[in-house]
Amino acid sequence: MTQVWLNGACLDGAEARLSISDRGFTLGDGIFETLLGIGERPVWLAEHLARLRAGASELGLHLAFDDRAIEAAVIGLLRRNGFARSAVRITLTRGPAAKRGLWVDDQSSPTLLMTCAPASVVSEPQRVVIARTTRRNEHSPLSRLKSLNYGDNILARREALARGAADALMLNGQGHVVCATVGNLFLRIAGEWITPPASDGILPGIARGKILSRMSVTQVSLSETDLRAADAGFISNSLGSVDIVEIEGVPLRPCLSGLPVAALYETE
Repeated sequence: MTQVWLNGACLDGAEARLSISDRGFTLGDGIFETLLGIGERPVWLAEHLARLRAGASELGLHLAFDDRAIEAAVIGLLRRNGFARSAVRITLTRGPAAKRGLWVDDQSSPTLLMTCAPASVVSEPQRVVIARTTRRNEHSPLSRLKSLNYGDNILARREALARGAADALMLNGQGHVVCATVGNLFLRIAGEWITPPASDGILPGIARGKILSRMSVTQVSLSETDLRAADAGFISNSLGSVDIVEIEGVPLRPCLSGLPVAALYETE
């Protein structure tokens, strides 16, 4: 049975319990981080915890544990589950509310949950389409947070699967191409690598930041016309990066094998 960590206690997954009034469940009132574990080593943990704390501050969530305690909990979780390669999710919610309603003044007890699952080393190259059922709201602070509100991403992924693709690229309110459903977008156009800027409503991923520090990449808004001019591209997130081999039926060349991207996950 997979082990989890809940509010300071290590439990079998089947024994963990959340309140039916937890606002993370009833309202999506919370944030999360997903990080890679290689053996007992969490990858980029300091960056994930910094973003977790920044998101908690933005939403007014209380994080009752310091970074040292969370680090020990993550390493302990990796050790107990024993996967060679893991996806660790840290979820923080406002906790159970004593009263119903969108906002209440009572001080709830926050919920901090960590789970661990096996992660694959390499994902299949992806065929993607442009989501037409929904868009990202670049004006919302939630677009820059790892919020539990993932409804738009779910709708976009559902559309992609219904159209025979693996993932969808999402547009913002201005029609700019901003990201995939669970990762940042990089395209090569006329020999130059390009990724959308944070101001377009992307979540500035931790892997994205690492890639920007290692590659020459221009941050500029992308149009649908730009997509048709791309000859290569990939999607990155904290668990790995994957080639895009087709956008809306137009083939692209696999590129990651010639880029200094995969090594980032193994060496830092």
